[in-house]
Amino acid sequence: MKLPFLILLLIATWFTKNVISPSPESRLLDRSDFPDDFIFGTATSAFQTEGATSEGGKSPTIWDYFSHTFPERTNMQNADVAVDFYHRYKDDIKLLKELNMDSFRFSISWARLIPSGKVEDGVNKEGLQFYNALIDELLAHGIRPSVTLYHWDHPQALEDEYGGFLSPQIIEDFRNFARVCFENFGDKVKLWTTINEPSVISIAGYDTGNKAVGRCSKWVNNKCQAGDSATEPYIVSHHLLLSHAAAVQEFRKCNKTSKDGKIGIVISPPWLEPYDFTSSADKHAVERGLTVEIDWHLDPVVYGDYPKIMKKHAGSRLPSFTAEQSKMLRNSYDFIGINYYTARFVAHRPHIDPALRRFRTDHQFERKEKNHSNHLIGPGENRGVLYYSYPEGFRRLLNYVKDKYNNPIVYIKENGINDYDDGTKSRDEILNDTFRISYHTDHLQQLHKAIM
Repeated sequence: MKLPFLILLLIATWFTKNVISPSPESRLLDRSDFPDDFIFGTATSAFQTEGATSEGGKSPTIWDYFSHTFPERTNMQNADVAVDFYHRYKDDIKLLKELNMDSFRFSISWARLIPSGKVEDGVNKEGLQFYNALIDELLAHGIRPSVTLYHWDHPQALEDEYGGFLSPQIIEDFRNFARVCFENFGDKVKLWTTINEPSVISIAGYDTGNKAVGRCSKWVNNKCQAGDSATEPYIVSHHLLLSHAAAVQEFRKCNKTSKDGKIGIVISPPWLEPYDFTSSADKHAVERGLTVEIDWHLDPVVYGDYPKIMKKHAGSRLPSFTAEQSKMLRNSYDFIGINYYTARFVAHRPHIDPALRRFRTDHQFERKEKNHSNHLIGPGENRGVLYYSYPEGFRRLLNYVKDKYNNPIVYIKENGINDYDDGTKSRDEILNDTFRISYHTDHLQQLHKAIM
């Protein structure tokens, strides 16, 4: 049986003490090249792996609803079975041990633990039993659990009641969900993530409508039933950030969590380079792009407010934090989590018709796969989603976060390549996966340069 959802092959603690420029030599690395406390692991999410969507007292999530109600928007696929991790987690953990992994990142399904989404309606005992058994099994094999509270899958009941993350009501419901997790698992789990990839939730869920909940302006995507691409992405991220801060408050006051436990948020920025290196407009577009990709969600959790450049371009559509909210957000992290896969070129995009205003056009930059000389940013393979390998961007991204956010602890939470078997390759061809091997080798080398 395959390991569930092959998206990650490294999780690492990163303390950057100095910046080392890349060197032309390339060599193989092993564990001895990294610090003793460096952690290698794999990662999954509940919806993408567990299956058993209607078993064990679980209620439907927004992704269950989205994939069943609009199957054409998920390639006619759903997660009713997935890789059946709910039933086969013990076998998968044995495989993790055989791979010599140190850690396993997984997410807790809010709908499995609290089916209504509201703690006052009761906690599902079967859900508690499953996650306790999973954590115990990991610890029994010497594998450290790393838990994500929210990986895109709140109960559909909350979406039906008040619109999910479009409503500030979700902040307290998320706080209560987090508290239940800390009280029940906090003595055994030392590493916690609040929100995974808030920008993906906001943009793909509310600007382009490609992912659950599938909202956007009709002119952006005619498959969207409702939404406003000019306002909703900002509102949703605002509530995601406040939910994050509320969870961190609960974590820090909970007497059940480990004294050396850590909590943080995870972002997933690509690295960006100018479409034309001679163009000052494109260079400024890169600055705006990095502000959106990184600073949008890190400035609030570090400094307590949104970046000035986003306030300028989004105007009144970007919500404001109250003084109390800003205080709650500031320094609401023990680490910053980063998912890094690829990079893109960025070109300046001139002002467009206000009637076509949306999140993706507000900040006047456009991602491109090729630069003005028609060169790709790096080698790539089309595995359902085309990824380009740009390991230098990995190091540059880490240095950007180091320099801008006072050298925080950073965990690399995801890194890897999508894997889709379309049935055209033999087993031997699939196993001869040279692109993946070189991808990980090159990224580990860049990470090694960053931490030394």
